[in-house]
Amino acid sequence: MDFDNFKATPLTLPPNGITYNLEAGSTIATLAADLERKGYLEKPLYLRLLARWNKQAHRIKAGEYFIAASTTPPQLLNLLVSGRVISYSLTIVEGWDFRQMMAAVHGNDVLLHTLEGLDAAAIMQRLGYAGEHPEGRFFPDTYHFPRGTTDLQFLKRAYLAMQKMLDEKWRGRDEDLPLKSTYDALILASIIEKETGLASERPAIAGVFVRRLKKGMLLQTDPTIIYGIGESFDGNIRRADLQRDTPYNTYLHKGLTPTPICLPGAAALDAAVHPEEGKSLYFVATGDGSHQFSDTLAEHNEAVRKYQLKR
Repeated sequence: MDFDNFKATPLTLPPNGITYNLEAGSTIATLAADLERKGYLEKPLYLRLLARWNKQAHRIKAGEYFIAASTTPPQLLNLLVSGRVISYSLTIVEGWDFRQMMAAVHGNDVLLHTLEGLDAAAIMQRLGYAGEHPEGRFFPDTYHFPRGTTDLQFLKRAYLAMQKMLDEKWRGRDEDLPLKSTYDALILASIIEKETGLASERPAIAGVFVRRLKKGMLLQTDPTIIYGIGESFDGNIRRADLQRDTPYNTYLHKGLTPTPICLPGAAALDAAVHPEEGKSLYFVATGDGSHQFSDTLAEHNEAVRKYQLKR
């Protein structure tokens, strides 16, 4: 009778429940003793007997669990056997560069930090991709993970997610693209990502860049100038910046930049391999977040006068 009452009676927990971390290597005996020590469990022996009776004693899984105030001993064991640990999340934002992503990773207080103090090259080496430039290699998304996940494990997931997405998009690409590899597609997608925040415009932006590449025209895109300037960029592009000879200056150098300039999302990747057909070779920001597209330089100059010079 006493044992039956034990099984039916909730643990002695605060009204809002508790977060409990079951350490790796814990046994049912150490669990029961710890719960008793913290005042949550009155009869640790009964919990051990219950676990053995239900063949759960050797099946509990380490991790961080939320235990509700109404939890009974059988429900507790079922929870710990299920492995339904608390899940945390971290979002990598589309358009972030590698430096911004790593700042978010380093600033997350749930991840275990093993990469602090390492530069980009060392981080890529730790990931198993020594010699690869890190920019653009990680897929922007919201990732869920339990406490105890390392920053290295987190980055590995994001890296493999980008690789999978990029390979998938590349396999279904349009014919006759001026792109030689998945890396070219990644670079172009990163430029598209930084050029517009409007999803509806990405294919049109991609169309302009693809036609310019085919014609051997300079891409002349400001985000590449900004990336080439680096952390010293103060928010304004000056005439001297357009003449600064960095590898990322698409006003001076034809073709794609040597590496991506940010982390492109799925929509930008899709636009890079499925550019919109048309004749436009130019575009200019209108001031409301959208762009005016033009087929000829004369039309483009008129659009610049209308939307840029008058402002």
